[in-house]
Amino acid sequence: MNYNKLVSVTGLGGLFELVSSKADGGIVRSLEDKSTKFVSNRIHSFSHLESIEIFTTKDNVNLVEIFTAMKNSKEAVPDAKADAKAIKAYFEKVYPDMDFERVYGSDMKKMIKWFDILTKNNVEIKLSEATEEDGATDLVAEKKTAASQKAVTPKAAAVKGGPAKKINTPRKMA
Repeated sequence: MNYNKLVSVTGLGGLFELVSSKADGGIVRSLEDKSTKFVSNRIHSFSHLESIEIFTTKDNVNLVEIFTAMKNSKEAVPDAKADAKAIKAYFEKVYPDMDFERVYGSDMKKMIKWFDILTKNNVEIKLSEATEEDGATDLVAEKKTAASQKAVTPKAAAVKGGPAKKINTPRKMA
């Protein structure tokens, strides 16, 4: 089972492997009880574990980095049902750079529960590598190019000496 196929589904506890996706939802398999079911995206949202980032006092880090720190730590992982103070104390030892004002206790409990599920299922916790063959690097380059080409607003064009465009504003009907 690959880490890049794992998702969290709003409204459903635990983690799921995305077996197949359709226009109106996806077929997921629970990592806990191995049941398979269709989940509609009209009711639920999917979050790939690879795309989840955690607030830190520096730059945000990917969830993989937190899981790796948990795995490499000699601290005993508390039970997900433990009190919030014990869980916060655990993360203060394991990952002290975490921004504890913006990462809620419920989020920390969820990370512990997910880590437990991943270790029980022997999932290798690592990000998938983007290769040029799959076009992932081209997509990253396109995003950077699009971000660097900011649209010039009429006010900015006038300041730069370019022609200012007239902006149509809605009129009140009398």
